[in-house]
Amino acid sequence: MSSAVFLGVRHHSPACARLVARAIATLRPAYVLVEGPADMNGRLDELLLEHRLPIAVFSHYRDASRVATSWAPLCDYSPEWIALREGRAAGAEVRFIDLPAWHPAFTQRAEGAANRYADAEARYAEATGRLCAHFSVDSVDALWDRLFEVTGPDDADALQARLDTYFDLVRGDAEADAGDRAREEYMASWVSAAVAHAAGRPVLVVTGGFHTPALRSLEQREDPVRAMAPGPRAGSQREGSAASREGAGPEDRAAVQEAAQSEDPAAPQEGVEPEGTPAPRKGAPPEVAPAASGMEAPWPRIPEPPEGALGGSFLVPYSFRQLDAFAGYQSGMPSPGYYQRLWEQGPRDAAQGLLRAVAERLRGRRVPVSTADLVAARGLAQGLALLRGHPYETRVDVLDGLAGALIADDLDRPLPWTTRGSLHAGAHPVVAEMIAACTGDAEGRLHPDTPLPPLVHDVTEQLARLGLADAEGSVTLDLTDPSGLARSRVLHRLRVLGIPGFTRVSGPADGADPVFTERWEPDAGRGGREVAAMRGGREVVTAGGGREAALIEAGAYGARLDEAASVLLAERAEAAGRDAGPLAGLLFDAVLCGVGPLCAELLDRLAAQVGRIGALGPLGEVLASALGLWRHDRVFGAARGELLGGVVAGAVERVFWLAEGLHGGDGVDLGRLGALAAARDALLHAPDLLPLTREAAADAAARIARDPLAPADLRGAAFGLRRTLGGADDPAAVVRTLAPDILGDWLAGLFAVAREEVTGGEESLVDVLDDIVAALPEDGFLTGLPALRQAFAFFPPRERERIAERLLRRRGTRGSARALLRTTADPLQLARARALEENVARLLTRHGLRSTP
Repeated sequence: MSSAVFLGVRHHSPACARLVARAIATLRPAYVLVEGPADMNGRLDELLLEHRLPIAVFSHYRDASRVATSWAPLCDYSPEWIALREGRAAGAEVRFIDLPAWHPAFTQRAEGAANRYADAEARYAEATGRLCAHFSVDSVDALWDRLFEVTGPDDADALQARLDTYFDLVRGDAEADAGDRAREEYMASWVSAAVAHAAGRPVLVVTGGFHTPALRSLEQREDPVRAMAPGPRAGSQREGSAASREGAGPEDRAAVQEAAQSEDPAAPQEGVEPEGTPAPRKGAPPEVAPAASGMEAPWPRIPEPPEGALGGSFLVPYSFRQLDAFAGYQSGMPSPGYYQRLWEQGPRDAAQGLLRAVAERLRGRRVPVSTADLVAARGLAQGLALLRGHPYETRVDVLDGLAGALIADDLDRPLPWTTRGSLHAGAHPVVAEMIAACTGDAEGRLHPDTPLPPLVHDVTEQLARLGLADAEGSVTLDLTDPSGLARSRVLHRLRVLGIPGFTRVSGPADGADPVFTERWEPDAGRGGREVAAMRGGREVVTAGGGREAALIEAGAYGARLDEAASVLLAERAEAAGRDAGPLAGLLFDAVLCGVGPLCAELLDRLAAQVGRIGALGPLGEVLASALGLWRHDRVFGAARGELLGGVVAGAVERVFWLAEGLHGGDGVDLGRLGALAAARDALLHAPDLLPLTREAAADAAARIARDPLAPADLRGAAFGLRRTLGGADDPAAVVRTLAPDILGDWLAGLFAVAREEVTGGEESLVDVLDDIVAALPEDGFLTGLPALRQAFAFFPPRERERIAERLLRRRGTRGSARALLRTTADPLQLARARALEENVARLLTRHGLRSTP
């Protein structure tokens, strides 16, 4: 007969944490098995050091096809933490029993819409929906408080029975998705092994309540004698105690069971075998070593990352802000600041403490809150608790009371505690402060003896050596000085890794930018971790409390700072795929971080990647950035670099391949014009890099310019490119054949690539255009004017002034060309106004209504 005792919990539930402590004290188990990554079992001494909670187990994994990271947070009132701590104190052997967090079982759960709504998840949503409706609450969190967190004194036995009933209802025998099935099979193998080793002593199994019914069922199959025994279900923690389903608190127990009566428990569910029928283990990972009947079972083998993969786990400091469901963490309870008070002080003092915390925050923000307001809020909260049948005010009672007393405005969305999810931007300021008070501001700290990844030590040493560890004010760096360049590279490597601390406020924007200094300012939030963006998403790096957690997580990328930054940049390049949008910035980031062996590998990858880009605009950005660095960079050491030359060569070849196949499309696309201009610069200034000769490029440009299906702006750009490469074609001849509606588009392409080549000389293209535009009818002029203006925007102001002077001379008109160009009105609006005036004058004349001056 099995000695396993299953205790289903909700993550970060104070009520469940108390039940776990009570179960350990009552049972004195031989083993305490906890849902958590089994690869941490060898490091439980490290986990149980005197840390200041919250902390988290950060797990990472990387191979050629998959990258995975996860966090398993622990706070003072996490049932898993209590199980580990109290189990160790009671002399039990404590073990984590779940698959490592990097295991594909977790990826299967995260991916795929089909798996997202497996039978068990659908049942959970349907059952909790019925319970919320029955108890007239808005959310599962409010339901949980009502049933479990805020209960009367001396209710432990009834609370345990309610938990069993609740988890049986919301999961029952429903089929989970493949990932959860694999995890449950693996956890069940640990239970079987522990029971075999316990020699009849109790084995306490603490897992998420969602998994508990399935683990009971799997354990019964391992012990058929136990499964056939009469009485309560094998492995229930209420067995052997005074609690029973009948002791679950008659009203709440009856309500939970009444909510379940809409489904027939005896009816077999589709896809689920009837109870007692052996079923094959679906999704069982190969790492599980099954127990042999009648002999001591071996402990399950802990999976290891496959050869060539990098994976591991480290402890990191965490914060209540990260833990809060309102800030995006979904696997547990919201409002950790409130539940910390509930854990330490009980429900009555937690409610009063929350009320005081909200008042203090609002007064600190200079929001007027009078004593009368607080008395009204307290009275409302107490009245709501009585009306809702709560023995004490719950979190929702207090928040509803505060909202009723302090908010007089109409709200445009439901109050956030009525749903699950992040607090919306633009939330009412009183609501935002209420949520912040519920969240709390606790930040974890690791014990000094906690092992840290090598990256943390490498960064600490580098920052101290370069004088950046204790920098308080702005840091200005001379990039022409080797020491300034070295400091810049360290800060940029930290920036791309997403480590909070300093913000770069000035510096070169690309390799051709003639700026040789950088200035970095300390972040306003450097005392805590405020990095919400993806790694490298914003130019930030910290000093202070948030750096350690961020560095530990970044340690997944490598042991040294240069290695970690390069691996992350390579990951970004891989993620970009054919999307060239991020590649130009990525290229400059690689140079800012220093071109070492790993950055060389990254540049080699970029050179291959540009050959797969499918859009001319982003490709042109990459080409312009790489060519600028190759030609002009003397600061970062990238000029004339062979690997940058490979990026340039691949990009130029791809530009012509894409341009020759581009058909259709109206208007001017500045991106594709920039790509042709960048290809022109490469052909003129770096011809030895290219697999394409100038003659071959000129022939390709001629084919594009003559292609009637190509966009007008691209044809103009190709014509200009051929002219730049030595072609003698006359643009005036082409211009005279163009319709007014595409004239401006063609000229925009021409001027983007060959402005100087086609506008000089005594009889220039400008003169031809002046004759064509002057001959246009009024409606044709208005149609073509916007595109013509855009085309001449490629000329700098001084050249536009010379063109205006030329046009005035052609008309024999004396005047200021500069004043002509500086009109405050929109020329298009002026032209339309003139056309309107002429139309009105014609109508008046036609009907004899025009007065004689």
